[in-house]
Amino acid sequence: TTLFRSVDGIAVAAAERRALAAPIERAVAAGIPVTVFDSGVDTDKYMTFIATNNYEGGQKGARALAQLLNGEGKVGMVMHAPGSASTMDREHGFEDTIAKEFPKIRITARQYSMSDPSKAMAAVENMLTAQPDLNGLFASSEPSSIGAAQALKSRNAQGRVKLVAFDSSEQMIADMNKGVIQAMVVQDPFQMGFAAVKSIVDKWGGKTPARRIDLSARVITKADLSDPKVMDLLRLEI
Repeated sequence: TTLFRSVDGIAVAAAERRALAAPIERAVAAGIPVTVFDSGVDTDKYMTFIATNNYEGGQKGARALAQLLNGEGKVGMVMHAPGSASTMDREHGFEDTIAKEFPKIRITARQYSMSDPSKAMAAVENMLTAQPDLNGLFASSEPSSIGAAQALKSRNAQGRVKLVAFDSSEQMIADMNKGVIQAMVVQDPFQMGFAAVKSIVDKWGGKTPARRIDLSARVITKADLSDPKVMDLLRLEI
């Protein structure tokens, strides 16, 4: 309560969706505008919610992989974990877009990484063993992407099996430079934080911020790594 008296607005990215629900509700009850960004919380009492449009990100991943495969082939999905809302949205966007827009591409394998690169690596190695003619992979999170890339390297399948990853890390950028990852769907954390603070400033100025603000992810390829603006974005992702 003392903290609430000393601030005029709160922007919060929740690491745990349940624990912050009650404090957010107390702040709102005290008349403090609260914007939640990046990660959801188990309350609807906030002023504004800002996040990447993950369904759209999955759609972009599907179109990037389809372009790499010239619109046909067999692909596997390295999924994140059951119940993870943001990654499930990415996966649904990917699946729906493949089904609707690319009838000659079939999703022939789906496995979870459980947020563990080593499990993702094992999952992809199993896919490659069962389906040596697999043409492409979509990984819906950073751990899934890292493990998938490791599996392609261990089976000497890099380049032959096209990999579209989600998010980025130093290792993933290195793998893109080596031709292991062909495309990354990346978020813009700077824009997310900027929009969160702006929503509170707008409220102070008498405006009514949107209840929900969806930000678009973008697809990065190896050619983009020579663009300083792209590298700034990827460094923010690391």
